[in-house]
Amino acid sequence: MQSLLGAAWLAAFVTAPVVYNGRENQVNVRIPRIEADVTVDGALNEPVWQQAALLTGFSEFSPHDGIPAADSTHVLVWYSPTAVYFGIRAYEPHGAAHATLADRDKIAADDNVQILLGTFNDHRQAYVFAVNPLGVQLDGTIVEQGQNLTGGWTPTMSGRVAPDLSQDFVFTSKGRLTDYGYEVEIRIPLKSLKYQSVDVQSWDLNIVRAVQHSGHEDSWVPAKRSSTSFLAQSGSLDGLTGLTRGLVLDVNPSVTQKITGGPGPRGWTYDRGGPQVGGRVQWGITNTLTLNGAVNPDFAEVESDAGQFAFDPRQALFFPEKRPFFLEGLDQFITPHSLIYTRRIVQPDAAVKLTGKLAGTSIGVLSAADDRTLSPSGQDRAFYNILRAQRDLGGQSRLGFAYTDRVMGSDYNRVADVDGRIVFGDVYSTSFQAAKSFDKTNGVVLNAPLWEGVFARNGKKFGLRYVLTGISEDFRARSGFISRPGIVHALLDHRGTWFGQRGSMVEALSGDISLDDQWQYSHFFRRGDAQDKKLHFSGSARLRGGWTVGTGFYLETFGFDRGLYADYRLLSPIGDTLPFVGRPRITNHDYVFTLATPQWARFNADLLYIGGQDENFFEWAQADINYVGLNMSVRASDRARIDGNLQYQDYRRRTDGTLVGRNIIPRVKLEYQLTRAIFMRVVGEYIRSEQDDLRDDSRTFYPILIGDELATASRARSLHGDYLFSYQPTPGTVLFLGYGSQANGDPDPLQRFNWQPLRRTSDYFFAKYSYLFRL
Repeated sequence: MQSLLGAAWLAAFVTAPVVYNGRENQVNVRIPRIEADVTVDGALNEPVWQQAALLTGFSEFSPHDGIPAADSTHVLVWYSPTAVYFGIRAYEPHGAAHATLADRDKIAADDNVQILLGTFNDHRQAYVFAVNPLGVQLDGTIVEQGQNLTGGWTPTMSGRVAPDLSQDFVFTSKGRLTDYGYEVEIRIPLKSLKYQSVDVQSWDLNIVRAVQHSGHEDSWVPAKRSSTSFLAQSGSLDGLTGLTRGLVLDVNPSVTQKITGGPGPRGWTYDRGGPQVGGRVQWGITNTLTLNGAVNPDFAEVESDAGQFAFDPRQALFFPEKRPFFLEGLDQFITPHSLIYTRRIVQPDAAVKLTGKLAGTSIGVLSAADDRTLSPSGQDRAFYNILRAQRDLGGQSRLGFAYTDRVMGSDYNRVADVDGRIVFGDVYSTSFQAAKSFDKTNGVVLNAPLWEGVFARNGKKFGLRYVLTGISEDFRARSGFISRPGIVHALLDHRGTWFGQRGSMVEALSGDISLDDQWQYSHFFRRGDAQDKKLHFSGSARLRGGWTVGTGFYLETFGFDRGLYADYRLLSPIGDTLPFVGRPRITNHDYVFTLATPQWARFNADLLYIGGQDENFFEWAQADINYVGLNMSVRASDRARIDGNLQYQDYRRRTDGTLVGRNIIPRVKLEYQLTRAIFMRVVGEYIRSEQDDLRDDSRTFYPILIGDELATASRARSLHGDYLFSYQPTPGTVLFLGYGSQANGDPDPLQRFNWQPLRRTSDYFFAKYSYLFRL
């Protein structure tokens, strides 16, 4: 009898997992290496899972930190020579978990668990592999470079840098709802990872769980919100040996076809053109370096860019990169002030890219040749050569270098950059950037600097950020994105946060005061007065259940910008033209209100309203403004979702209340997920803009001439629609079939305030097929 009991005890001991409790600081994990594989089906019932290490003892991180998590989470971990395996049991005693069959990266409204895996053990960058209860995937990277986590009327209440979801990685996951919550099984192949080239490895590890019924976030390692880095507070997977990726070679050929239609002399006609054959090859040269090559590499018309408002006509609008070739390894090319912006490479015929990390130095090299037909002459290609390198220093500090080179015929643009960040005292950091551009365009040579200094404190209850930035009016970054050159910008921002007890109505209350001044670059060194001055008071409250409400009061004053109105003249009643001198300064005061609902199972929304007295850039005068930004998401079923967005903006003259300008952009997107790999999408966007006859509303009330033309009323409206059928079983293997159409409606010339019917002006059909061969 005793021998039988002893055998049973021994069997239980052998199969019992080793437990690592995060709250007891057991965060340095040695997971078992097992020569096995499992079928990823969402059920953790294979015997191998009984040998896995068990991670438990989660802590709440947001909105509070340092207290035990209200919901229990168990994570099982083991690895084979070719993959790492995670099994998740998420206990949900408060109700049903939120789960939908969504497209990739669209699980923010669902309960989810995020695996943060730092394979270089540097506490600076990490892969993010996340799953909802049904195993739907979200993936990307986190690269911490000193982002601002403080303040504002819409602060980052979670207190950590959001992942960049632009990259997609190949991994397998399945999940299922259970009577206790949900269970998910994950396999991450080593072929999808870059990691160190050493025999025995340690990787950074943390697990984050988002609980939607409360709106809280939990983490396995008890992380502090006051730290300058979330990744620096990770645990570790230690003693990893015998890892092998084998040959890492991805071949991804593609065929695309686009047919465009439009009105012609004989009615509606289509230009079919020919199919475009291209593709990408990705080769893992070593565990740490990846080489990518592409011919006719990308297809960016799966979804059009969403419409944006230009609040300040002196600032250019930014649109994110969407093309797969440029997205891979994009985190290696991050620089302050976006000196590298790959959308400048418009339609490359060929491109090559090297990314990775060597001996503590991250490297990104990119070369591309753009289509010659895009040049003004139609003969000269634009050749791009870009280098980015960052060296780790100490625990969290770094030093970076960037060089960009763009050559088109006899013209060139080159930018050299040095930047860095020093972290000290756990909550303090300082960063700097110094860059210079060397530009020759049409025989004119301009060399000019860009510089910046930042000091920040990221405390839990008190934070601050001081910034001084200068960009010369002659600075040119033709491989990057500079929203507005020719300015010096100074910011002093202070933020305080009070935290309530768990279960209280107000979980967190934050207040922020910022002083924001902006000079013309040439005036700053002559000690001139700031052109634009802003004093912002704002606050927000995180309420029980996931509600967030915010408010703000803005005092602003804008100085007359002679460069913006250089072409403006006034037409006097006797037909003479007079200079447009404008008022020396416009004083504003704005009121701000924000509201965000919890992430309910079927619905969530957020609202931003700005009203008050603001600058009327149309006429350089004061105006009463209204701005509304509304986002809504309706999950009509587990497979169907409707996302709606409304932007509304109007300006009314304070002199007589007449409308000087109005913009409206409603956008609706309907998605239906047939399976995890197949979905259909319909997008509709309506854009309407109106501008009245312009006049000198602050002084003479004379009509305005822009150049030699009278600035008469203008109105435009358009309706754009997209339909897409998508089959994407894995990243790289896709079938897209789509249709898009544009309709415009012009004002009725006989009735100024009426519109002619919307008429179709263009449409297109497109198709893409690509297949990923992973060798």
